[in-house]
Order: sequence, then C-alpha cells, then structure tokens
Amino acid sequence: MREGIHPNYREVVFQDTSSEFKFLTRSTIRTSETIVWEDGKTYPLARVEISSASHPFYTGKQILLDSGGRVERFRKRYGRSSFTRGEESDSSQGS
Repeated sequence: MREGIHPNYREVVFQDTSSEFKFLTRSTIRTSETIVWEDGKTYPLARVEISSASHPFYTGKQILLDSGGRVERFRKRYGRSSFTRGEESDSSQGS
C-alpha cells in the first residue's frame, strides 16, 4: 500500500443522541470529541441521530413525522382534504 493516501482507520464510539445507546466499532470518521469507554480507554466520539436502538424499523415504533407541513401544503394546493377510490370515477360518469 502507498503511504499517506489512506484515511486513519481506528476504533470510534458512536452515540445515539435520542436513546443514549453507545457502541464501539472501527471507522475513518473525523471527530473532535472523546469519551472514556467501559474498558477505561479514551476513544473518539461520533454522535448520530438514529441508530438501531431508535430506528422505527428495529424498534417497531412507527412515528409519522410531517416535516415542514408537506401534507397541509398538498391539501391547500389541491383543495381536497382526502381522496378515496371510486370518488373520481363516480363524478366523471355523468349519469
């Protein structure tokens, strides 16, 4: 391998900020924070917003987040509060 072209691959602690879950793994991420791990050694700390401890797929807790009011903007733009099957076809037949 050529010297000086590869990133520093080292042990890093990742901390889930929403659940305080922490795990030690290896990564090339650059961090400025450090933490003392369970073994007494100091490791770089990388904070993440979502991990397997807080992700809905793994926890089974589904939370619907409407970021930025997208649903309300859609309803305002198109003027209808709900769409149901068959509603459009009944009005377009003209009986």
